[in-house]
Amino acid sequence: MKKSNFALRLQRSLMEEARKVAQAEGVAVNQLINVAVAEKVSALRTEEYFAERAARGDVRKALRILKRVGQPDPPVAGDEMPSTIRRTRRRRPRANKRWGKRDAAHRAR
Repeated sequence: MKKSNFALRLQRSLMEEARKVAQAEGVAVNQLINVAVAEKVSALRTEEYFAERAARGDVRKALRILKRVGQPDPPVAGDEMPSTIRRTRRRRPRANKRWGKRDAAHRAR
């Protein structure tokens, strides 16, 4: 991976918060900023992607497809669930007494 340097000017308060978050996450400030920029770029690219897809969309065609949903089709051999598969529910993370519920959920990710 090719790396490049960029002098970044941040407001003092923002830099202090970045240091606190980086320390809490156990990463370097540089890594935190890299991840933050990557997430923002990804979000913007995703927004562009869906805007392009929406522009190519055909509402009439989509509605025709949606009308077929729920139409009775007879089951096809092999559609059955194997008896060895159990349905399980995902457990919610428990809130740690030291940290709030929000922090516990964040740390569970």
